Amino acid sequence: MAGLVLNDEQQMLKDAAQRFFADRAPVSALRRLRDERDATGFSRELWSEMVEMGLVGTLIDEALGGTGFGNVGMGLIAEEAGRNLSASPLLSTAVLGASLVQLAGNDSQKQALLPAIADGSRLTALALDERPRHAPRHIETRAEQNGDGFTLSGRKINVIDGHVADTLIVAGRSTGQPDDSEGLTLLLVDRDAAGVSVQRTIMVDSRNAAIVTFDNVHVPADAVLGTPGKGWKPLQRVLDIANAHLAAELLGIAQESFERTVKYLQERKQFGVTIGSFQGLQHRAAHLFSEIELVKSAVLKALQALDDGDERTPEMVSLAKAKACEVAELATNEGVQMHGGMGMTDEFDIGLFLKRARPVQQLFGDYRYHADRFAALRGY
Repeated sequence: MAGLVLNDEQQMLKDAAQRFFADRAPVSALRRLRDERDATGFSRELWSEMVEMGLVGTLIDEALGGTGFGNVGMGLIAEEAGRNLSASPLLSTAVLGASLVQLAGNDSQKQALLPAIADGSRLTALALDERPRHAPRHIETRAEQNGDGFTLSGRKINVIDGHVADTLIVAGRSTGQPDDSEGLTLLLVDRDAAGVSVQRTIMVDSRNAAIVTFDNVHVPADAVLGTPGKGWKPLQRVLDIANAHLAAELLGIAQESFERTVKYLQERKQFGVTIGSFQGLQHRAAHLFSEIELVKSAVLKALQALDDGDERTPEMVSLAKAKACEVAELATNEGVQMHGGMGMTDEFDIGLFLKRARPVQQLFGDYRYHADRFAALRGY
C-alpha cells in the first residue's frame, strides 16, 4: 500500500506541471480568453504543448501513445492547472474520454481513439447530465435499437467542452425507466452528425459547456461503447476517476487562494501595521491551512486507490470530493473577504478563483451529493 507521499517520478511530474502552467497558462491567460470572448475557450497552441509534454496521454497506456502515468500523475497535473486556473480540455478529453474508451471500448475503438486523444487530434466530451443537479442514473434520452444501430433522441446539459468536441460520448437509455441503473448504453456520436444540435454556454468561470440536443440521430452498431444496456458500471468508474481529478483541481484552487491571501495579509497595512499581525485573521488563516492539509491527504489517497484497484475506491473518492468542495469554498470565501473591498473587484485575481471553484464543486456531484454517497457506501 502506497504511503501518502510522492515518489521521485511523481514529484518530477508535479514540478514540471507547476512550471509549465505558471509559465504558459497563468491566470492572465484566462483573463485574455474571457475578455476576447474566445470562440474555442482555450488555446489550441497550449493544448499542443501539453501533448508534446505528454500531459494529455497521462492516463493512456504507452502502447497506445500515452505515458501510462496513472491517476496520481494526472491528479498532480489537475492540481497545478487549478492553481493557475488553466483552461484546457484536460478533463473532458484526457480524463473522461480516455478513461471511458479504455474501460468500455473494444480493441478497434481503442486503436482508433486513444492514440488520437494522446496526440491531441481528437477532443471528446461526455454528454451525461440532464438535470441541473448531478443525477447520473436519471437518463431520459432514448437510445432505441433500430436495424443495424440505434436512434438517439434527447437533451443533455452541462456538457463540458461539448462545443468543440469531435466525439460526444452519450449516455442513452435503451431499456428501463429513468433512475434505473440497468439499460444505459454508451454511444460514440460525431458532433457534426445529422440531428445533433450544440449550443455553447459560457459559465461564470469563463469556461465552456454546452447544451446538446439529439433529434433522431442514427448511431451505427459499431459506435456502441461496451455492451448495450450495460453502460452503468464503466460510467460509475469513470465518474469516480473524474471526481478524484476535480478534487485535485479544487485542492490547487484552495492552495493558491490561501497563499495569495497570506501574501496580501503580509503586505496590506491598516493603522500603520500589516493586517497579518491581527490575531483574528491569523486564527482564520491557521484553520484554513490545517483544512487544506487534510484535503491533500484525502485527494492523494483517492488517486492512489484508483491506481491500486482498491475496493474502497468509491468511498475514498466521495470523501475526497466532499472535503475538497468544503475547503475550496472556505478558501475562496476567506480569500475574497480578507482582501477586503478590493477582493470584490476584477482588479484582483482572487475573485476568479471563487468563480472557478463553484462550477467545479457542482460538476458530477457537490458536497451534499458526495457526503450522502459516502454515508450510503458506509452503510448509513
